[in-house]
Amino acid sequence: MLIAIMLGVIVITYFIADIQRQTQIETLAVQHKTEIQDITYQTENFTDYFLQGTVKLDSAREIREIGNYHFDFALFWFTNALKNTTESLVQQCIDNCTSAMGFYLDSYQKFAESKPYFETATGYTERDKYIEILGYYGAFAQSGKNITLLRYNASQYLKYAVENLSLGQTENVSMLMELFNETEELYTSELGGYDELKDQIDGYLFFNEIREED
Repeated sequence: MLIAIMLGVIVITYFIADIQRQTQIETLAVQHKTEIQDITYQTENFTDYFLQGTVKLDSAREIREIGNYHFDFALFWFTNALKNTTESLVQQCIDNCTSAMGFYLDSYQKFAESKPYFETATGYTERDKYIEILGYYGAFAQSGKNITLLRYNASQYLKYAVENLSLGQTENVSMLMELFNETEELYTSELGGYDELKDQIDGYLFFNEIREED
């Protein structure tokens, strides 16, 4: 009888221990699943915001280049108009200034739209390196905003200058060209930082290099 009781106690103890182990396993499985879901959520959102930001950033850069194309032509026609003020040269300058202003404004808006995506992406990572690189992208977007706004203003001054040139308002032309030159100096200064950030970002494999350091 005693042996039977002891065996019964052992069996019951075994089943209790087994149930406890199963409960622990199930608890760990739930925790593990929750952790995986959280990591997946963080990763997906980080990637989504980062990619959306880069798409808008690339678009801003491309649009800016088109603006530069029209700006260069506007300056070319203005220089020729100074030597020989004809209606054709004046209109060519005005048309290119107007086009440049439109593209610079579009580029400015794209740069502005891209920046919040990089800022939001930082909320989905705790890695210092990721946060550091996202900071570069944000700074680049801000610099892009700065240079496109300066070039927009420069294009506008040039447009006003050639319009006054066609009317023979030489004093106004001189004043406007002073503003144009001052704006271009600011642009050149800001462009240095923009190009440095661009080269740094273009030469950086965002995911690969960070993973190699882990």
